[in-house]
Amino acid sequence: MHQIRKKDPGAEKSALEAVEHHHARMLAELRQLVASLVQAVEDRSGDEDSSRTALVTWCERELVPHALAEEGPLYTGPGKTEQGRLLVAGMLAEHQVIVGLVERLRHSEGVKAAVAGGAIEELFAVHLDKENRLLMPFVAESPELSLADAVEGLHQLVGEAHPDLRTR
Repeated sequence: MHQIRKKDPGAEKSALEAVEHHHARMLAELRQLVASLVQAVEDRSGDEDSSRTALVTWCERELVPHALAEEGPLYTGPGKTEQGRLLVAGMLAEHQVIVGLVERLRHSEGVKAAVAGGAIEELFAVHLDKENRLLMPFVAESPELSLADAVEGLHQLVGEAHPDLRTR
């Protein structure tokens, strides 16, 4: 594993809070977009296509880049440890399923689009829960890993509201 700087517990805590905050914001946005799509499908209001397009666009601009950013520095370190290897493998598999569901959503209409959107929402919620409760605390508490170093400079992981972690 690469050499990390001496760990700063305050930086680790800040990084954990920043990623959790970013996750909560992302999940809230996703839930709102999925609810709009479901409502448009239920109402047959004619807004279905624009709601589906908005959800696909958000997935392409937010969700998929977030997943890809995690696969780099956030997953690499714990993926090389005996304790984290299987968890990271499972989380990578979930990323593949999410990307597949986004493709399904892109090419679906009506109820099938709403189902795909709902599946993305539910899988992403479970995925974030595992990251927040299992993976990130493991990284932050591991003597040989650093969550602060892993997310440094990655706005896809900490959001725009935490410039201190983007430029540490």
